Amino acid sequence: MINYLIRLACCGAAVYFMPQFLHDIRVDTSTFTTSIIVALVMSFLNTFVKPVLQFLSIPITILTLGIFYLVVNVGIVYLCAYLVNGFSVSGFIQPLIFGFVLSIVNSIVGGFQD
Repeated sequence: MINYLIRLACCGAAVYFMPQFLHDIRVDTSTFTTSIIVALVMSFLNTFVKPVLQFLSIPITILTLGIFYLVVNVGIVYLCAYLVNGFSVSGFIQPLIFGFVLSIVNSIVGGFQD
């Protein structure tokens, strides 16, 4: 449980600082709470919703040679923006980079915890 909380805090920190580099991503930076909520919701969506979307999109993912998987990732970020007040995204490339950065941070933190 403590490992999950550490991973959540690190992802929250990444969410807090990413709007400085990605201009189409907006997070209410008055408190760190919004960033933690975004990280928590992204964790939930990646665990429960993303596998369902990936399964349902298998035919189109095969037809596009896996490129549609990027659309699923961006869709998860947009769904998170819909669910969390104080977090908004626009465009396609910026949410894609946002998802990649969160994945990299999650992998790095997870590598130190094992």
